[in-house]
Amino acid sequence: MPAVPALREKPVVVLQNRQRRVPVDLPGLKDFASRAVVAVMNIAPQPGDVLPYLDEVSVALISDKAMAYFHVEFMDIAGPTDVLTFEHGEILISTETAASHASEFDHTPQEEIALYILHGLLHLRGYDDTSPDEHEEMHRVQSEIFAQLHLI
Repeated sequence: MPAVPALREKPVVVLQNRQRRVPVDLPGLKDFASRAVVAVMNIAPQPGDVLPYLDEVSVALISDKAMAYFHVEFMDIAGPTDVLTFEHGEILISTETAASHASEFDHTPQEEIALYILHGLLHLRGYDDTSPDEHEEMHRVQSEIFAQLHLI
């Protein structure tokens, strides 16, 4: 019988800034991410939840150029996107896309990046946003958690 992976209390979130175009407060984002993973672990899991089985979640802040490469490589969609989440625990975030979207939603780029970290963690918890109903539910949960966590 195959071994069942052990459940973990919470994975460790590791952030790396791999871009130079958008200034970020990496310690502030690390603090947000560590609080966000606790909040996400405390909500109901959805089908496809992998978060409790991960030792680590790796968040890489990257450029639009790098994101465009990964977007076409893994999704077969040309151009950059805001965030890509992989079920092995990697989250890629385009800081340039975050900066350009931030003003649309009355956020700072730092807040928008934090929101994308939360979004990626929710995907790892099993939340999806491909159908209209799933999109509405995921964004409702995301908004509630984001409002509770506040960026410091």
